[in-house]
Amino acid sequence: MNSAACPFLNKFSMSSIRQFAPLLLNYVDKCPVMMHARPQSSISSENAEASPAVDPESAKCPFLSTGEVTVTEASRAVQEDAISQQQLLDLKTRDVKQVDTEKATSRFFNYDGFFSSQLQKKKEEHTYRVFKKVMRDASSFPHAYEHSSGTEKDITVWCSNDYLGMSWHPKVKEAVSEALIKHGAGSGGTRNISGNSPLHERLEKELAKLHQKEAGLVFSSCYVANDTTLFTLGKHLPGMHFFSDAGNHASMIQGIRTSMAKKHVFRHNDPDHLEELLKKVDPNVPKVVAFETVHSMDGSICPTSEMCDVAHKYGALTFVDEVHAVGLYGAHGAGVGEQDNCLDKMDIISGTLGKAFGNMGGYIVGSAQLVDMIRSFGAGFIFTTSLPPTVLNGCLASIKVLASDEGRELRARQQRNVKYLREKLVAAGLPAQHSPSHIIPIMVGDAEICTKMSNDLISRYGIYVQSINYPTVARGTERLRCAPTPHHTKEMMDEFVANLTQLWKDSGLKLYGQVCPDTCSNCHKELSIQRMFKKEPICLRSNCTYASLQAALA
Repeated sequence: MNSAACPFLNKFSMSSIRQFAPLLLNYVDKCPVMMHARPQSSISSENAEASPAVDPESAKCPFLSTGEVTVTEASRAVQEDAISQQQLLDLKTRDVKQVDTEKATSRFFNYDGFFSSQLQKKKEEHTYRVFKKVMRDASSFPHAYEHSSGTEKDITVWCSNDYLGMSWHPKVKEAVSEALIKHGAGSGGTRNISGNSPLHERLEKELAKLHQKEAGLVFSSCYVANDTTLFTLGKHLPGMHFFSDAGNHASMIQGIRTSMAKKHVFRHNDPDHLEELLKKVDPNVPKVVAFETVHSMDGSICPTSEMCDVAHKYGALTFVDEVHAVGLYGAHGAGVGEQDNCLDKMDIISGTLGKAFGNMGGYIVGSAQLVDMIRSFGAGFIFTTSLPPTVLNGCLASIKVLASDEGRELRARQQRNVKYLREKLVAAGLPAQHSPSHIIPIMVGDAEICTKMSNDLISRYGIYVQSINYPTVARGTERLRCAPTPHHTKEMMDEFVANLTQLWKDSGLKLYGQVCPDTCSNCHKELSIQRMFKKEPICLRSNCTYASLQAALA
């Protein structure tokens, strides 16, 4: 037995034997030396008699040149390591069973935990949105009832996009009621299945006529109209390039992004930067320049005609969002395009039926071929339930009213009220940002303070004006967004300014005077002339907000 060769221990150190103990253990019973040198305790009772003990001194492995490691020592090392490995395995198994018992679902993603952490983050940033519970009073617009506190509270609404109060106009309500009685509440499905009606086609013709285009297409909302139209163009026009204004609405950004077409972003309302980018693109590839006329958050109005001219100079189509302009500008309420006499330069116009027209839905107008293309390929149109007859009939009535003398009077009253309120705010030292449109942003610049200001206005004074925080606007530009209607009286506006001024002081915010900024496009030339004669930079335009600041600066 002493001469038996041991292939497992040849030239191995003890550390190596311990390291490879689990592997060596599998071959113990096959080794004539190791088998007899195995400790008795490791031999099962049924094989004890068949394994006689061997003298440790005689059990020398002939392949160990120094003879320091005996077979018995090596075997014991292997066995001890195997025992320790088994104990460790037993311990791990016990721990795993305990964890499985205590946390049976720990191996799955914690969805609610993730949602909770994301919501908590928004709350800590003061961008978590809590909707006001407001029921408008159709008999006394812009009055409403607020229910957030659990009790009904009389309030006045100052931030509605129902800019002209057409949602409660008698002719609109009558048209909605008539359609409900005659045709029921719903449309019956998508336009392709059972949701198409003469009312849909009549509304599309009226919208095309309003904007002086060949055809129109109605959607469930203008978000869907923008997203679907831009996505469809980006997917189907070969080698498409989009040129998108940096201030564009999320719906436009979404349609452009998901189309995977190439995108270029130009500075907000900057035709020079647009041209700079257009020059770099092959004139033969399809291009669409997308922008808004009236910006929803800062109230700016783009140089519409100039933007269209630059786009057409380089062979691009123009996609113009008139959402915050339709019904409010132009002789018939067709928007800035009509006011600036450049409807012919606007290839695709998108608009909403849910703001100045007082109903809901969105639309596009353009050439007959383009509209038919979107109708045939736009998934957002094809697979969505169509607008119900009540909405369609209400929209038709509203468009008719706003295209008439009554509509022109409503727009004139609204513009007078906007001018009056903005001047009152500025004269009081409140930071009402200059804008040429009907939107008045009152800049706060802090999310927490802005939200508190909105809450305090409604709780203390019954004034509802919504705070606008990130992501709607950039961090640090938080604001109260005010939009007076033709139905707000001077007494209501005076009270609004007085209450807001008091709350502003109570909040520790500073009141200050303002001057017309260099970026004021309406009066930049006048400012330059005044500075040539070293005069104060007060705007000379009679219709500019800052013409009223002489007293404030004095």
